[in-house]
Amino acid sequence: MRKLFVMVLPLLAVHAMAQQTSNYPAPVNFTAAQDHQNMMDQLGIKALRPGPSGDNAAPNHANYEEALANPYPNLPEVLTLKNGKKVSTAEMWWKQRRPELVEDMEREVYGRIPKNVPKVSWTVKVTDKEYVGFTPVIAKQLVGHVDNSAYPLIDVNISMTLVLPANAKGPVPVLMMFGRSTLPAPAQPSPEALEKINTAMKSLLVKEDPTLKAVFEQYPAYQPIASQVPAFGFGGPRPAGDPPSTQQLIADGWGYALIDPGSFQADNAEGLTRGIIGLVNRGQPRKPEDWGALRAWAWGAARGLDYLETEPGVDAKHVGIEGVSRFGKAALVTLAFESRFNMGLIGSSGEGGAKLHRRNFGEAVESLTGGEYYWMAGNFMKYGASEATFGPKTAKDLPVDAHELIALCAPRLTFISYGDPAQGDAKWLDQQGSYMAAVAAGPVFKLLGVEDLGVSNNYNTEKMPAINVGPIGGELAWRQHDGGHTDAPNMKYFIQWADGLINHHAK
Repeated sequence: MRKLFVMVLPLLAVHAMAQQTSNYPAPVNFTAAQDHQNMMDQLGIKALRPGPSGDNAAPNHANYEEALANPYPNLPEVLTLKNGKKVSTAEMWWKQRRPELVEDMEREVYGRIPKNVPKVSWTVKVTDKEYVGFTPVIAKQLVGHVDNSAYPLIDVNISMTLVLPANAKGPVPVLMMFGRSTLPAPAQPSPEALEKINTAMKSLLVKEDPTLKAVFEQYPAYQPIASQVPAFGFGGPRPAGDPPSTQQLIADGWGYALIDPGSFQADNAEGLTRGIIGLVNRGQPRKPEDWGALRAWAWGAARGLDYLETEPGVDAKHVGIEGVSRFGKAALVTLAFESRFNMGLIGSSGEGGAKLHRRNFGEAVESLTGGEYYWMAGNFMKYGASEATFGPKTAKDLPVDAHELIALCAPRLTFISYGDPAQGDAKWLDQQGSYMAAVAAGPVFKLLGVEDLGVSNNYNTEKMPAINVGPIGGELAWRQHDGGHTDAPNMKYFIQWADGLINHHAK
């Protein structure tokens, strides 16, 4: 009887769980095409203009002629209220103009973070003493569990790694970077400990399969787990160029955090009913004003900052955000909307990032209303519509542009980085259009009492600096390096620039 009772208990638990989950709507499993069409239907869009092709031989190839690049040469005025009144004081910026821009950006471009986003609880999975280069560090692997009690069918966890110099005399600035959450050089067992592990493993293997005893006797020196050379050892000459960005940060007395955006929101349209967006929407498709992946990644970075604010070794007033390409877009969105971040290194961000929407050069608005629409709010699709219930719209109809996204970062430290198209940082990204946006954002930095690029704010006439010049500017900075689609060649310049502005000295 007791045995029967014990067997029934798990069955009852499974039945109770099945009943519980049956009370929730099942997640929708749209393909990307189905989700895209669903949003078009919600918006009343019948047809979208196709985006430009990256293939120069294609009939609809992207434009790369400057003479044709500015069909809408006049940008929205960043320091003019919607009622036409000029913004002349910092108070007017904070209380009137900035809220107007945030509202337009959220509604039409990046989407709104819902008010009912659940809380995140952080757990330290691993704490390890490691090395980055030749500097001892304390590395922690962290998991931020999102409370899914309101919709248990979707489980969301944020993966982040924090690495701090072990011998710092006090709290250090930290650069949070979008990327894989990995430990830098996991500590290995000593030779003595490894020998014990191998002896125990052999014993267990022989117990499981007695025929292995003869194999081990034939190969007595064989070890199931081989000894490993530490990652910081003297394995060979250092490759040409600068040390890795993480090594440069640690050597200068910074810490760094690696946060994995894919751990809490997938980089695809199918994932919109999963991840944090899907969890809040209870597995159902988005509405037009709902957030896209860029805003979701920014939300995750902010939750990572929540944890960093609890770490005694972190100077939480000087935490930066970094990313390249799509994660460069996310880094800029993070810095613009999450005011606790003190600085940003924005790498090769292109359309949806630092590039002006109104530019006809390389990547375009239509590139994101078609292919990567899931990065943006659903409403953004309206600006690629050729046929819709509301009529056609173009980039000119957007109420805001990239210069105003950059302006939302002011007066905090904003370093915009690009590479050389000849080395792989494609013209598609429109380096010139991004420089123009930075120039046009300058008046806000100056209004708030800090330095902009140090040039005039005439975005239609200012010439982009040559490669490897600078960084130019103050709290708003620009530098184009001679490498490819990366910000690594600019890391040492970013560190020097930031150190000077936050008065940090390597300890």
